[in-house]
Amino acid sequence: MPQIAPYGTWKSPITSEAIVAGTIGLGGGRAEGETLYWSESRPAEGGRVAIVARSPEGQTQDVIAAPWNARSRVHEYGGGAWTVDRGWIYFVNFADQRLYRTRPGQEPIALTPEQPWRYADFVVDAQRDRVIGIREDHSQPDQEPVNELVAIALDGSQQVSLLATGWDFYASPALSPDGSQLAWLTWNHPNLPWDSTTLWVAEIADDGSLQNSQIVAGGAEESVFQPSWSPDGQLYFVSDRSGWWNLYRQESDGQARHLCPMEAEFGLPQWVFGMTTYGFVDAETLVCAYTQNGLWQLAKLALADEKLTVINQPYTSISDPFVAQDFVIFGGGSAVKSGAIVRLDLATETIEVLKTSSTLEIDSGYLSEPQSIAFPTTGDREAYALLYLPRNRDFQAPEGEKPPLKVKIHGGPTSQTSSSLNLSIQYWTSRGFAVLDVNYGGSTGYGRAYHCRLDGQWGLVDVDDCVNGAQYLVDRGLVDGDRLTIAGGSAGGYTTLAALAFRDQFKAGASYYGVSDLEALARDTHKFEARYLDRLIGPYPERQDIYIDRSPIHHIDRLNCPVAFFQGLEDKIVPPNQAEMMVNALQEKGIPVAYVPFEGEQHGFRKAENIRRALDGEFYFYAKVFGFEPAEAIDPIEIANLGDSMGD
Repeated sequence: MPQIAPYGTWKSPITSEAIVAGTIGLGGGRAEGETLYWSESRPAEGGRVAIVARSPEGQTQDVIAAPWNARSRVHEYGGGAWTVDRGWIYFVNFADQRLYRTRPGQEPIALTPEQPWRYADFVVDAQRDRVIGIREDHSQPDQEPVNELVAIALDGSQQVSLLATGWDFYASPALSPDGSQLAWLTWNHPNLPWDSTTLWVAEIADDGSLQNSQIVAGGAEESVFQPSWSPDGQLYFVSDRSGWWNLYRQESDGQARHLCPMEAEFGLPQWVFGMTTYGFVDAETLVCAYTQNGLWQLAKLALADEKLTVINQPYTSISDPFVAQDFVIFGGGSAVKSGAIVRLDLATETIEVLKTSSTLEIDSGYLSEPQSIAFPTTGDREAYALLYLPRNRDFQAPEGEKPPLKVKIHGGPTSQTSSSLNLSIQYWTSRGFAVLDVNYGGSTGYGRAYHCRLDGQWGLVDVDDCVNGAQYLVDRGLVDGDRLTIAGGSAGGYTTLAALAFRDQFKAGASYYGVSDLEALARDTHKFEARYLDRLIGPYPERQDIYIDRSPIHHIDRLNCPVAFFQGLEDKIVPPNQAEMMVNALQEKGIPVAYVPFEGEQHGFRKAENIRRALDGEFYFYAKVFGFEPAEAIDPIEIANLGDSMGD
């Protein structure tokens, strides 16, 4: 029989120690013949990203040994840090941001010189013995970095040649099968790649330079994603010109053919380089991933008749499919399956799990499966979320008690929630919290019009949707209206602080490297997002009034509930002063506040001990605020202004 115990006091096997001890991050797979590759981000190794090779016989080995770390810092978020060609592995080393080449068991060789340059997003041009990629030039520290399309020689000369410059941003170089043409994406401030991108195609001259460059797609209010060439030399891409990111093929007459029109998303917001959603089996068939209503599918598209056939597989979250002739590798996850790199045989649709993100084995009796919900929100609209109710086979709450709620806010704000098993969410639900993971207006996955809801409305639409989602659950008697919390990281941290400052729905919150001063963010952030707020709020400093009105730091008088802050001290995206200004103001006001800084961490936490500290610290904070006793001993965090009435 389950033990009767209040929500929040349930003992759970899903501990922070177990989560970080058995959990790694997995990156997109690659294949050459039957040799398979993927990347692993390992918290136990300080967040080092290793590249792993799996032989045709099924044996795995690290391609790069510690301290080598395959991670790019272009745009600060990176991505696209490695690729494979003819047995060679090309990767960016995090420490110096140089491009290296290696084979398993060999010492990496630098291909680029020691300069304040960063690299990402590579394609190997074997005909010309070079790699084409993106360079971000930081040689003028008093100026904005310069992004360019470059070619890197493979002859050991460390020569880097300029191919294209003049746009603020470059991405996604794609070489035609015969090596005669190159496609790539560009965009300029104030746009981000999900707002507006331009797709270029150029011929490659005998000397390796680009000539006859032409724009073939994109422009104002159109986002193009993942240009790719089919084996027979036709250019494909994803565009949201219809209102949804759908597949297109560039025809010989210069027009783009809309393939398989659907109210579904075949594209993603390009926060990092190297993102993919499709690839070619042959000239007649491609395999693609798409999302509808928050759930992903994998499918085959016959290019002759544009017939889409869904592939039978168990995953509802799919990332970065790499398609070979008879199989596909992708990242997959579901509500009951940890994220994994898997190989799917296209003929039999059988799946082989190559690596799981977690070795932690959890009985299903401790796992809460999400419910996809839609709820009414401001302006007679609907918003969306995944709802996780408390679940622990060993416990049940006293009759009549309702659980505390944690509203979880994703970052971006242009990201989206995932249905993949998230042990950090299960940490909460197995202890007696409900969790609402909100896809507020501005999230991707629901068409361009939905993510454009946030244009000029950041700090309003997102906050309304989070408040209305919580109230929806309160009205249905599913959660305790006196124990509503909200937490998020980065942009989600801003929504958290705005909800706490400008609404009175929530009783406590936690900000992870969140924005408190929008003016400071506009003045002091990296190039990629330097003009992001123009679209989300308004041009700065012309609309300084809006920035002040929506900045929680200027409205401390309206913030009257406890807040915990978790912050990396080397964060260049949201610098530590953003959190420290809020902490100091709340301390002076007498509001319970905790500040947990992490040395050596940037935007997001990668070290195992810090991931543990943050997860346990937030739970400890709520336990003190709401006056319940956790089942396990937790290392305390310092909470200023916490009086006896709050349990201390």
